[in-house]
Amino acid sequence: MRRISLILAALLLLAAGCTDSARHARAVYVLLDVSESYNTKLDTANAALNYLLGTLTSGDSLTVASIDNASFTEKDIVTKVKFDDRPSVANEQKRALRTQLDAFFRERKPSTRTDVSGAMLQAAQDLNESGAGHRYILLFSDLDQDLPKGYKRDFRLPLDGAEVIAVDVTKLHSDNVDPQNYLDRLAHWKAVVDDNGGRWLVVNDMDRLDTVFR
Repeated sequence: MRRISLILAALLLLAAGCTDSARHARAVYVLLDVSESYNTKLDTANAALNYLLGTLTSGDSLTVASIDNASFTEKDIVTKVKFDDRPSVANEQKRALRTQLDAFFRERKPSTRTDVSGAMLQAAQDLNESGAGHRYILLFSDLDQDLPKGYKRDFRLPLDGAEVIAVDVTKLHSDNVDPQNYLDRLAHWKAVVDDNGGRWLVVNDMDRLDTVFR
């Protein structure tokens, strides 16, 4: 009986340790807009991706996916990894991930439409499944949603507790004609994120990313 009690106590301590680790873990989902209006500017995201690879540690996870014509699909995931508890293995994972990203940036093709909402839903569901205590969506996009005919995106996003960070939101030519278009896009997505329980941030200077991640 005493032996069983000791085993149960050990299992409870192990479960508590796992829960505590998950509470402190960070899960980051990066969305890269490959639409015609943003694709040529996408290479600037590499600086942020390199920052993440240098910042995320064992137990954290990183997923990178594209925003294209119809983005509520796992097929748009470029790479996805949870970093191993062993630092040497985690470093190997980071090198492999960087290789996959290099191939994506080299071979990517622009899409004709932009499904920001579908991409955010895919990201939010993935982050919730991770169980991480700190969840982030990084958006590299001009945020100009342009759905294919017949597509509907009227749904609730499961963003409770997540941070959605729009990085260096690119201005369209029409924004230069009427800057209110740009301000309205930012206000729209802020309202979407706030109304769905998330926290919206706009970071125009990538050097400020280190103030975002805890």
